[in-house]
Amino acid sequence: MFPLLPALDAVPDRTAVRFGERSLTYAELAVAADALAARIGGAGRVAVWATPSLETVVGVVAALRAGVPAVPLNPRTGERELAHIVADSAPSMVLAAPGTELPTALQELVRIDVTPAGTGGRRPAEVPPDSPALVVYTSGTTGPPKGAVLPRRAIAATLDALEDAWGWTADDVLVHALPLFHVHGLILGVLGPLRRGGEVRHLGRFDAAGVTRELTAGATMLFGVPTMYHRLAESLESDPSLVKALAGARLLVSGSAALPVHDHRRITAATGRGVVERYGMTETLMLCSSSPADARPGGEPRPGTVGVPLPGVDLRLVDEAGGEITAYDGESVGEIQVRGPNLFTEYLNRPDATAAAFDGSWFRTGDMATRGADGHVRIVGRKATDLIKSGGYKIGAGEIENALLEHPAVREAAVTGEPDEDLGERIVAWVVPTDPEQPPELAELADHVAGLLAPHKRPRVVHHLAALPRNDMGKIMKRDLKHG
Repeated sequence: MFPLLPALDAVPDRTAVRFGERSLTYAELAVAADALAARIGGAGRVAVWATPSLETVVGVVAALRAGVPAVPLNPRTGERELAHIVADSAPSMVLAAPGTELPTALQELVRIDVTPAGTGGRRPAEVPPDSPALVVYTSGTTGPPKGAVLPRRAIAATLDALEDAWGWTADDVLVHALPLFHVHGLILGVLGPLRRGGEVRHLGRFDAAGVTRELTAGATMLFGVPTMYHRLAESLESDPSLVKALAGARLLVSGSAALPVHDHRRITAATGRGVVERYGMTETLMLCSSSPADARPGGEPRPGTVGVPLPGVDLRLVDEAGGEITAYDGESVGEIQVRGPNLFTEYLNRPDATAAAFDGSWFRTGDMATRGADGHVRIVGRKATDLIKSGGYKIGAGEIENALLEHPAVREAAVTGEPDEDLGERIVAWVVPTDPEQPPELAELADHVAGLLAPHKRPRVVHHLAALPRNDMGKIMKRDLKHG
């Protein structure tokens, strides 16, 4: 399983990473990373100012080569949250591109400017697989962000499981425009190709023209989040070159949130190519994926599901009493719990939170799901925000959101629950209308949902919004939706 990035020393002349006109071969990346590794060895932990740049890649790879845990920092983080992360992780230095202005919270750290070139380094010794590789901070929706300590074996295990599931090889060229401070953009999007010996092309900033250009110029895979695929779906009707580019890709992957069913259908109808959905978390890395075979022409796409557990991942559903749900009926809702080599080690400095997150060896994800007869997992929402108990039923917000999105007058939708004296909770729809001048009325949407799903799943309240609150990954921030 180790070394973590064997291709750095195995395919020296191949392009490893490209940002616009700037690129590095594997040999150049190894030289630059090893020169930096020689400077940071023994540093304890290092922060990486994770801009979408070659410098970020060199900094993270150098830390991995040196065996120094790296803490990727979101450049858009506010001062208070950034100060918390720095105090909690206590890095001894910060790695940043030359000329980058750093915020006040980082001013006291030793700064090392990263350059994508270097001399004088030598290949460091290999590091044990259980050694911490990254400390990635969660979004902090229920309090200050917690640092999930990800060991090297977890990164290797999840990337190798995806190699099996997706047929990922050194011949693949990945294009993406995701941020580099989290699991999706950094571990899957950068370390994934580097572990395989393939190439990653980062757009810097997402747009349909960049996707078209790179897929037309030899890229084989696209990673994105639902917001990106929604924008691509919106552009397909007027952009035949984008249709051709997506149709020619080997693999289109969406993650970090559920891809709405109507966007699945629009992309497949226009290109003949389905989108593969995968499911994971910061603490667990990747857990499930739908099959690339289902996304090919003639396959059987299952929009709304995240596929089956990846090789090496044990997954179970648990009811409120702690009992395992063994029915594969597509209806019984339980919390997803998982175990396997892909799990994090601990929350940094939070033994209480670490202990609370586990049921023995099983990690409690907080995500609620059902399993179909074919074993495919369907996420219905977060236990804290997306499971609505109404009239004696347990209802997942996700399926109602997908139903709402099939209504032509709905552009975006979110569903929450609010207290109701009669029902316990009533279903509330938050809708961004297709035409703000003619927003859909409650009765119309309620009948639409009841007709597609069931009467007890219809919304009882509707709010019309100009936009839904989202985080950097495009996830809807339901805690920011205020009930009137």
